[in-house]
Amino acid sequence: MSATVQKAADLLATATATGTPCPPIRDLFAAGDIDAAYEVQRLNNERLLAAGHRLTGRKIGLTSPAVQRQLGVDQPDFGALLASMALADGGSVPAGRLLQPRIEAEVALILGADLTGPDCTPADVRAATAAVRPALEIVDSRIAGWDITIVDTVADNASSGLFVLGDEQVSIEEVEPVDVSMRMYRGGELVSEGTGRDCLGDPLNAAAWLASTLARRGEPLRAGDVVLTGALGPMVPAAPGDVFTAQISGLGSVTASFAEVTASFAERGEAS
Repeated sequence: MSATVQKAADLLATATATGTPCPPIRDLFAAGDIDAAYEVQRLNNERLLAAGHRLTGRKIGLTSPAVQRQLGVDQPDFGALLASMALADGGSVPAGRLLQPRIEAEVALILGADLTGPDCTPADVRAATAAVRPALEIVDSRIAGWDITIVDTVADNASSGLFVLGDEQVSIEEVEPVDVSMRMYRGGELVSEGTGRDCLGDPLNAAAWLASTLARRGEPLRAGDVVLTGALGPMVPAAPGDVFTAQISGLGSVTASFAEVTASFAERGEAS
């Protein structure tokens, strides 16, 4: 473990603990050093697991070609999902829980079998999927102002925050993920829309990439894992008092809200 990896991990962990975003960590590493960024991610996730958190799945990020071009990369990235990151459908994100939340709608796969092969295909993913559910991913960044490159977001657990699985679920035989359409509303206002094709061409393509990548790293996807396959439309900033509902054809809807900041909470924040 290099001292630089340790320093970057400490900066991100301190930002989480204090609620104060840190500067970008990319300048600590050689330009585009994604392997080092994943080492930072692994170190902080190992700390959380050692503290009693439980791994419940994985998320895929950077599935949009436009975002890949923006960050100068040609592949997605991934992060860990912990049980403590799950929010119930219709639940509320407590004030102050996240630093700079944004929200996006996704197709979630619940695996019924392991995916251990290094050359996983979409057909393999389909065969291993026990259920499909609508999902919201509430992304967050420990980096000030979302001033990120691929190195920053990978190190920061792929900018993970929380996730919400819709109460409804269907079998993979009942829905074709590539064909779904999504509309996400803030209150009654349409704020994001897209289709399954906007997620790396097909959410099953994204999941196959993830399964192959993790298998090569010796960390394969397992039965019971939740896989958030990537955004179906643009992510949207979230503010206290916002209520978001995503409707995904063939899957149903999923809702999350953001608690208002109370006067006492605001006063504590100003005093800190």
